[in-house]
Amino acid sequence: MHCPSFFVAMLPFAANAVNVVVSNDDGWAEINIREFYNSLTNVGFSAIISAPAENKSGTGSFDVTPTTVGSSGCEFSSCSAGSPPYGNNASMPRFNYVNSYPVTSMRYGIQNLSETYFGGPPDIAVAGPNVGANLGLTTQVSGTVGAATEAVKEGIPGIAFSGSTGSQTAWNAAPETYEEVYADLSTTITQALVNSGKPYLPSGIWLNVNYSAVNATTCSSTSDFNFVLSRIYAAIPILTPADMTTCNNGGRLPTETAVVGSTGCYASISVGVASTKLDANATAQQVVLEKLSSILSCLPTS
Repeated sequence: MHCPSFFVAMLPFAANAVNVVVSNDDGWAEINIREFYNSLTNVGFSAIISAPAENKSGTGSFDVTPTTVGSSGCEFSSCSAGSPPYGNNASMPRFNYVNSYPVTSMRYGIQNLSETYFGGPPDIAVAGPNVGANLGLTTQVSGTVGAATEAVKEGIPGIAFSGSTGSQTAWNAAPETYEEVYADLSTTITQALVNSGKPYLPSGIWLNVNYSAVNATTCSSTSDFNFVLSRIYAAIPILTPADMTTCNNGGRLPTETAVVGSTGCYASISVGVASTKLDANATAQQVVLEKLSSILSCLPTS
């Protein structure tokens, strides 16, 4: 029905200078966000990083006014103790920290940094790739999801990306395979959505993307992966409305947990409502299916 996934380079870019804010909950100096920034800019996006000064994993949609950096400085010694509440890398001013939560960081990127670098709001906002999967109930407490849904509340299409492999790693470590693969997969999805044309997503909708594990011999290339449309939560019989129909699924999408846990290399793409972080209805799912049809595929039948 749909084409299998492929390398980022095989997706032509629909337009130049698409502006994107990149955030996360692992911190502005964690290597995944830097690799994602590099991947985005390599294919023509105009990007800025606006992310927490420290690791703020598991903080959901917490939001407080940024404060002066404490005595331990920013993560991985990326800024000194007593640094101001907002700051950047002197040699890479598009890399910005906010000494607060992911939600606060994303909003600052959209409302403030975007005016400076883009002359207006961004076209799209992305969060991650997170260190560790954000599946099912975890989405309610994930700072990565909090950042993506905050973007949607600000009127900007938002996507949260998370990978099953990895650990907290400094920005200046030698890149590992999983970091490069997750960054390029995330760029592939972002690019495909942009290529579909505006509006990129229905109003109030965000995407939750999770990747299966990567190692030296398994799922070690972007071309190994297939993208599958999924749902965040398991459906409750009788009570949960039907999903859109695809892949002969009988009106029920697989859960993202089932997709990521399947034998093989998969990326689950779930369609959620930003205000609740719950699954969207079949109408919104259908819109996303049509927009991402060039990269979506089906799970194999047993």
